[in-house]
Amino acid sequence: MADQTPDISEMSFEEALRALQAVVRQLEDGEVPLDQSITLYERGEKLRQHCQARLDAAQAKIEAIVLDAKGQPSGTKAFDGDS
Repeated sequence: MADQTPDISEMSFEEALRALQAVVRQLEDGEVPLDQSITLYERGEKLRQHCQARLDAAQAKIEAIVLDAKGQPSGTKAFDGDS
């Protein structure tokens, strides 16, 4: 199984998300033997971590538009997810 699967670190967010969804479907079906389920779960966790890292990197790049007292755009500032 391992030599037929693409390297997670080279996947785009969308590819990793599709792969993660496929892993979840296989595990939910309940038709996979225990040893293969463990391998799938481990791959799924790596895919989840990769997707989260890609989302975190994208969020760090987002800028919020800053408005002046008149409501006009006056520049940008780094995105703050807590706002």
